[in-house]
Amino acid sequence: MYYSKELAFQQNQYVKIEKKWKNSQNSNANKLAEANYFSLEKNENAQNYFNPENAAKTIQIEKLIPFVTEKLMDLNANPKGNPFVGQDQIGANKFIINKVKILNHRWIIADFSDGEYWGEALIKYFINEDETVSFETFQSLIYQK
Repeated sequence: MYYSKELAFQQNQYVKIEKKWKNSQNSNANKLAEANYFSLEKNENAQNYFNPENAAKTIQIEKLIPFVTEKLMDLNANPKGNPFVGQDQIGANKFIINKVKILNHRWIIADFSDGEYWGEALIKYFINEDETVSFETFQSLIYQK
């Protein structure tokens, strides 16, 4: 009798834990979908900008995102810091971009810092005919210490 009740109790616990886990998994999937709402990977309209139906040449989004990110991050090597943070050097250290998210076919949001000050920048990007990338700082801000 004891073992059958123990087995039923454990099975009941297992069902409860499995239900919590599935709810947690669904919740995390919803949070991830919400967080990626503003991203080129999930924005079909922005993707169609690079792959119109009548285009002779299309751009693969899977290759475009790392390409644009790498080109922007390469500018961190500039001795005066990344020129697209939109801020002049304040202290002894230069501003460099730490993290980038490509929002759509035109905008990037970037996190930057010099180790003491932190900020964010909205950057426009353009894919040129010769398959190079050009950037333009749209707006930036520095957080108070």
